[in-house]
Amino acid sequence: MTSDLEAPARTYRVRTYGCQMNVHDSERLSGLLEAAGYTAAPEGADADVVVLNTCAVRENADNRLYGNLGHLRPVKDARPGMQIAVGGCLAQKDRGEIVRRAPWVDVVFGTHNVGSLPALLARARHNAEAQVEIAEALEVFPSTLPARRDSAHSGWVSISVGCNNTCTFCIVPALRGKERDRRPGEVLAEVQALVDQGVLEVTLLGQNVNAYGVEFRDRGAFAGLLRAAGRIEGLERIRFTSPHPREFTDDVIEAMAGTPAVCHQLHMPLQSGSDDVLRRMRRGYRQDRYLGILDRVRAAMPDAAITTDVIVGFPGETEADFAQTLEVVRQARFAGAFTFQYSRRPGTPAADMDGQLPKEVVQERYLRLTALQEEISWAENRAQVGRTVELLVAAGEGSKDARTGRLSGRSRDGRLVHFRPGDDGARAVRPGDVVETVVTQAAPHHLVADGPLRAHRRTRAGDAHEAGTRPTTPGVALGMPGVGVPPPLTPVGGC
Repeated sequence: MTSDLEAPARTYRVRTYGCQMNVHDSERLSGLLEAAGYTAAPEGADADVVVLNTCAVRENADNRLYGNLGHLRPVKDARPGMQIAVGGCLAQKDRGEIVRRAPWVDVVFGTHNVGSLPALLARARHNAEAQVEIAEALEVFPSTLPARRDSAHSGWVSISVGCNNTCTFCIVPALRGKERDRRPGEVLAEVQALVDQGVLEVTLLGQNVNAYGVEFRDRGAFAGLLRAAGRIEGLERIRFTSPHPREFTDDVIEAMAGTPAVCHQLHMPLQSGSDDVLRRMRRGYRQDRYLGILDRVRAAMPDAAITTDVIVGFPGETEADFAQTLEVVRQARFAGAFTFQYSRRPGTPAADMDGQLPKEVVQERYLRLTALQEEISWAENRAQVGRTVELLVAAGEGSKDARTGRLSGRSRDGRLVHFRPGDDGARAVRPGDVVETVVTQAAPHHLVADGPLRAHRRTRAGDAHEAGTRPTTPGVALGMPGVGVPPPLTPVGGC
């Protein structure tokens, strides 16, 4: 017989869908579970607790969730004591509907009460019934919660949550709430904690990241934060996502250009090139303002790589409107673009607008847009051939790396580069190291560097990756009692 004290701790796995905010929230969920006594399930093994961190923005998000829950049902039936939890934006939206449609789910929690997960799991075990808890407002800023980081070399740092905009196609403000900003000192302390553990790169996160400071009425707060983070010794790269053109100001451009650690990479969502469509989207800017921002960015940083988001087929979009989008894309010369076919999102104003377009019209325009952007991306990447690039080596970025003998890394402007690491024996290149190499080939979505390395710098992040360790950031007390270490599962047929 095996006692509870001798049995292994309960294991967990977090599955993430959607945006960078969700990826970072999943790091928090992992940190919370480990602080409560769970351990990460080994790769390929079933977990005692499976957490689905959902997205409500992507098309068919509902179908994907319930499909995944359907696949988990027989796993749970064969594994007594297993628990399934659903969180994130779709949980915030659907609430008790999830348990009604999938009664084998144990816990449903929303975007505002991530920190409640361990207590809800314990309560569901104790009460032997599903627990649904959806807070209407943020209970505690997510970054005050413990986190188990996924990367040894790069870290997400949330500077705000929520959004004050009213874009007619977007459901995020309804699910994430009004914007809440962290104080600069708290953000910088988290960045410093990551750098102290070897992290070389941070990405500052916000639903509307450059509106940072609105809560404490400091319009220059975001530019100031970039400059202050740039003064942290050992921090080599700073990125941020996603800004909004309406609030994008020249002081941010000056901070980017004048702070060596800030990467010359900018993701600037366009959504449409038509002024009329932008007005109906309630985006708060027009074509001229958008293109003016890009001109000023490139004047200050000629090497800047700019990417974007575009929605095709918004209600009422005419062929003339779409032609304007194509023209703006031609002028903007984006390094890359995330292109989407508009689809209705219940609860958004656009879902009830007149002029919903037939699927075949939207599909045909989408194909024209992606063909144009593919041509531009390839041309912009061909211009990189022959250039020396500094790469922060990543893990798992290149799906074909094992077959081709290459590794992958990101250049300072965010481009993905697959490169030959060479044969340095004990000095082998590791994820987290920094290399310099020369671009030899270009494709629309990546670059290739097949020549010898110009330089290779081993880093503390590379040491950590090699040792299998990852940064952790501790949280603060939530003002609630701890739930203790969860009891282990009783093996089937055991006692």
